[in-house]
Amino acid sequence: MLYVLSAIFLGWILGANNTASIFGPGIASGVFSHRKVTLIGSVFVVFGAMINGSEGLKNLSSLGSNYPYDGVVVLLCAGLAMLMLTRIGFPASATQTVLGGMIGVGLMRLGVASMNWHMVARFLLSWVLTPFFAALVAFFIYHVLAFFLRKIRRTQVQDIFIYTVSWLAGLYDAYALGANNVANVTGPVLVHLPSMGIAALLGGSSIALGVIFSSKKVIDTVGKQIVSLDHFSSLVAMLAQATTLLTFSFIGIPVAASQAIVGGVIGAGYARGVKLSSWKTVLGMMSAWLLAPIASGILSAFACRFF
Repeated sequence: MLYVLSAIFLGWILGANNTASIFGPGIASGVFSHRKVTLIGSVFVVFGAMINGSEGLKNLSSLGSNYPYDGVVVLLCAGLAMLMLTRIGFPASATQTVLGGMIGVGLMRLGVASMNWHMVARFLLSWVLTPFFAALVAFFIYHVLAFFLRKIRRTQVQDIFIYTVSWLAGLYDAYALGANNVANVTGPVLVHLPSMGIAALLGGSSIALGVIFSSKKVIDTVGKQIVSLDHFSSLVAMLAQATTLLTFSFIGIPVAASQAIVGGVIGAGYARGVKLSSWKTVLGMMSAWLLAPIASGILSAFACRFF
């Protein structure tokens, strides 16, 4: 029961926090309403976890120790670190808090020499690549879609096209979040769950629950305070973020949805000719990305001494 409850705890926080990443630009620009898109999107989160989540689950679980409650410690400490950042309005990364927690526990249990540093290095490299990859994808998608959109002469038809594709992009985002981030929720306790399918269902459902009860404060941070986006640019940012998450899920590396959407927003903004609204906001997010794994690692290392 402890394994299930700790997974639900982190999944709920992850979903609540990353709703800003998957729906923030569309909600902030007024393309769709918060309540409607979160209810429908939560279903696609579960689909993504069940269909494309297994590879990431296997890779992340390989970093865990064999001690019975270490996975519980990692999930609880990662969730607490994310919760603190969510409360102050920054989209923290479960990927970073979970990995930080697993490294903290691993160093305490196994020591430096026995850690799977090759896998750790793959995760760390993904943190660097994610926002740059998303920005490049957004820049490319913007110009490709703009070329085809210019072929549509009637403004009313253009608006219908953007609205329809934005909804599809939002559901694509939700699917990609489930596929990529389910590993963060049940990967640390995978060996204690009956099967891979149960782990994917539990993780996806927990994230979906968080999406439904998400925070509007974080949505405002992502959707309004980085770059001012119109409806079309919001669509591009969401497509770039989803493509980034799904690409990394196929190679089994869970990445930060918050990093992907920040890269997508910046890439879409620059493609449109709009520069950053606030470097302070971006630097604040980068600070959160740096502090999150450190805080989670220290909490987890300290907590595992009592189990």
